[in-house]
Amino acid sequence: MRIIVMGCGRVGSALAGYFGTGQHDVRVIDRDERAQTLLPQRFPGTFVVGNGYNRAVLEKAGIKGADAFVAVTAGDNSNIVGARIAKEVYRVPLVVARIYDPRRADIYRELGIPTVASVRWTVHQIERMLLHRYLTPEMSFGSGETLLVREPVPDYLAGRSATEFDIDGEIRAVEVTRLGRSLVVGHSTLLAAGDLLTLAVAADALPTLKSFLHKELGS
Repeated sequence: MRIIVMGCGRVGSALAGYFGTGQHDVRVIDRDERAQTLLPQRFPGTFVVGNGYNRAVLEKAGIKGADAFVAVTAGDNSNIVGARIAKEVYRVPLVVARIYDPRRADIYRELGIPTVASVRWTVHQIERMLLHRYLTPEMSFGSGETLLVREPVPDYLAGRSATEFDIDGEIRAVEVTRLGRSLVVGHSTLLAAGDLLTLAVAADALPTLKSFLHKELGS
């Protein structure tokens, strides 16, 4: 996955370092050349100096072949302009922006751009949005360590116990919505095609849940 990170402050450099340790092609854009000192010493990606909403800079960073664009500068205006250009001009499949002023959230929402706000868990939230985007949390607790995920039940699980998902300390099935009615999951609760299943999931257990639901990474 080619990921372009706009902004190399605390969050941007942490994101670049995190994804740079995996099999990802990470390109970082920042208008301050000195910002690259925040990157890990052996950062394998690319650093481009310039404004992340300048098309020449974006193209130098390789946005035409990008799979994801993350705008995490210190300014909401810069983030929204950069994210909008990435989404509307270059058709980047995944665009995420950090937001400081929650009153601007509606602007991003109308543009179809997911946002993150809290400083403490921004990196983990963006990581989930990019790598586990088909498991969308309904709610998170603490600093994002525990999530509520609501997913349609695959046909192949019909007739099986809802508690088959349970892994102590990682995943717990808690509720089923069937034909508009909500049921608290018990040991005798059997799943049916068309059910919506709500699960409490440790953030680190999202890949395990994804494998249960037969949702392939990046599909």
